[in-house]
Amino acid sequence: MEAIATYENENKIPRGWINYAISGSAPNGFWQRLERGEIKMDNEFFRGFNADLQNKALWKEYQRSFRNSKKKFKTIANPTQLGDHVSLKAEAADTSPTDQDRGAQGVPFPKEQLPNSGSPSSDRPSLSKLAKDTTIGDPVSIESEAVAQNGGRESNSMSQQSTSPSSRSPLEATSTLKSLPPLPNIDGESLFWSMMAHSRNPDPYIFPALLRLKKLPPKEKPILAALSNTVVFPPGHPYNRLSDPPESDPRSHFDIFIASAEVGMRKPDPKMYQLALEKIDKFNKQKGGSGVKVGDCLFLDDIGQNLKTARDLGMKTIRVVLGKTWRAVKELEQMTGTELMDEKTRKSKL
Repeated sequence: MEAIATYENENKIPRGWINYAISGSAPNGFWQRLERGEIKMDNEFFRGFNADLQNKALWKEYQRSFRNSKKKFKTIANPTQLGDHVSLKAEAADTSPTDQDRGAQGVPFPKEQLPNSGSPSSDRPSLSKLAKDTTIGDPVSIESEAVAQNGGRESNSMSQQSTSPSSRSPLEATSTLKSLPPLPNIDGESLFWSMMAHSRNPDPYIFPALLRLKKLPPKEKPILAALSNTVVFPPGHPYNRLSDPPESDPRSHFDIFIASAEVGMRKPDPKMYQLALEKIDKFNKQKGGSGVKVGDCLFLDDIGQNLKTARDLGMKTIRVVLGKTWRAVKELEQMTGTELMDEKTRKSKL
């Protein structure tokens, strides 16, 4: 997220450390617990969040993995917010979608775990926009490839380049500890609110594409669903106010909206995706369709692990690279056969 990068630059914090610390605290860090609705957003949360950002073991690991290696740390952001879950904030990014993320399908789950897995394809096209979209969401979104693929730990290639502490001589281990820079002093509460404020603007390419999909004729319109990592704001907080006009409320643009804090699960937990599939299937049948299979769903996200879960379930996927979100729209056009860009955008980007 741009807000994290800005905070790191302004406070001279090594690039990527904040996300590394939050990701490394999963699955039971204070941020993850907040998104699952297990704790309130109060002083206790902010104290715990600060502690997660001051984890000495993760700081040492981060220094070895990223700061002291020549491997480039790639940021893949996931701007999130309350009230605008389609805010795929455009910002500079170093990465491009991989072949694996371009409509790839993974190994499907056992049929008995999926809704209507034996039924024919839906009579109504289904596009589960199950990703990225957060009512306020997932600050753990600027993930390096190593973090995304290894749960916040070093990639295999990095591990091979560095020697484990246990295999080093006492002299080497002492030298490494002494050479570590001091842990950055981060104001977690200030960081949190800057992220929330910064992430409330819709993406200039994804959001118009969503509106065009929504306005398609009933027989052509796909089912639009959002699978969102969210948090609950304190009573009376301005972010709890209903959008005015109602059309500006992002939930109004989706047929189905699943919020992590309301269901007690968060991406990339497969159970949350399965819940979404059940709701999509039910919605389709209520509209006279014959049901939706997992392979009918197309999932968009900018986080590698979230995409991997979708592929493992059997969904098609599109990776959204922030700063280049128009590329995801172009891919979406190709996969749906629908024009989703205006002529001006098309001429400037294609």
